[in-house]
Amino acid sequence: MLHNHKIIHRDIKSANIFFVNDRAKLGDMNVSKVAEQGMAETQTGTPYYTSPEIWLGKKYSNKCDIWSLGVLLYEMCCLRMPFTGRDFPSLYKRVIEGKYEELSEYYSQPLQNLVRMCLIVED
Repeated sequence: MLHNHKIIHRDIKSANIFFVNDRAKLGDMNVSKVAEQGMAETQTGTPYYTSPEIWLGKKYSNKCDIWSLGVLLYEMCCLRMPFTGRDFPSLYKRVIEGKYEELSEYYSQPLQNLVRMCLIVED
């Protein structure tokens, strides 16, 4: 719904998912932005959930929220982050490379594909 109104949330993460009357809701709109011509360029968000284009300082679209959703789904399945590092430079490198341990065969193929599609690094 947000993306239909050209709003980029920019901080989708587990801490911003709230349950109200047994429904998951996305909250904390503090860093969300109405994208000018569908793009934004301010660096913001939580590092573990931040998409490669934001790390690189490029203009970005609502696709950065899709990336964060992929990280969130991975975290929900594995109880750990797909990209980690001992410091910002090593986290940056892993996110930019887009290399992570795929979900195990325990998870359905559609879920594995969804996470993979969310975490695609575009050139």
